[in-house]
Amino acid sequence: MPDGTATNSFPKLNRAYNTVFQPGALSIGLVVPLDAHSNSPTPDMTRHIERAQLADELGFAALWLRDVPFNVPTFGDAGQMFDPFVYLGLLSGVTRDIALGVASIILPLRHPAHVAKAAASADQLSGGRLLLGVASGDRPEEYPALDMTFPDRGARFRDSLAYIRAMASDCPTYTGNHGSMHGDMDMLPKPTAGRLPILITGGSQQSPEWIAAHGDGWMTYPRDVGEQGRLVADYRARSTSAGFSEKPVMQSLYVDLVTDADMQPQPIHLGFRSGISSLKSYLAELQAQGINHVALNLRFNQADIEDTMKRLADDLLPGFVTQGPLK
Repeated sequence: MPDGTATNSFPKLNRAYNTVFQPGALSIGLVVPLDAHSNSPTPDMTRHIERAQLADELGFAALWLRDVPFNVPTFGDAGQMFDPFVYLGLLSGVTRDIALGVASIILPLRHPAHVAKAAASADQLSGGRLLLGVASGDRPEEYPALDMTFPDRGARFRDSLAYIRAMASDCPTYTGNHGSMHGDMDMLPKPTAGRLPILITGGSQQSPEWIAAHGDGWMTYPRDVGEQGRLVADYRARSTSAGFSEKPVMQSLYVDLVTDADMQPQPIHLGFRSGISSLKSYLAELQAQGINHVALNLRFNQADIEDTMKRLADDLLPGFVTQGPLK
């Protein structure tokens, strides 16, 4: 609940949230799979562990997984294929400092009790490195396979989020469309910070006021920098007017990094192909507009993935927030 005051600092939650999201600053993450597969919906996961560990060693702030229950041919994107919570458990054991995020769990397709327990487990097992993105889903074909209806997913999203929030309390009392608890039993484990850091993706079938009030941050998509800045300012104004602290905003970005450092941007799906100089300038503009984290997706990258990761680390990360010791 809001405390009636607004500040220029973000809430203090778990280790990942406190490091990845810093007011007035921008950090850089990577979207899993760390594989170039522009011509196939399914990636080559042969070196997925080694690349996750490399991202950790190079100082990237976060790794972001996807929740894609089914490979829908019309979407042409199977994500990292592995279930995100199973994968989070593996990554928590093979990495050390990098934040582990999900962008995003499709709440209407999962019972919130399973989401709450799995997310808190991943948060504990990773030492507070979980960032939980949530969304209402955008693939209508998936819903009948789980005996769900697509048009009412917004209402189920709201109820799921309320359920997940309630489970962070000791012996919670909760009644909603997903079930009820009456204070006579508990869900364990609890999140490391007492609550899960939850970021709402896009609109998720909700009003802007609801999104600003109910998430710990907002995930959005690439758009004109000026327009992005206006949306960030609007989101934060709605949050503070409701009595909350300011909250972080992050976005995704597909990139194809070329060898020529000065090559000007050429558009690709939800991003651009360019040299490192243009990418660096673009990210600096986003930082000036209030974006706090950018998750880079290398699916369309034409150069070797590991070489590109090292180039990004050497030439890009020093200008922005680096991983540092999570605390």
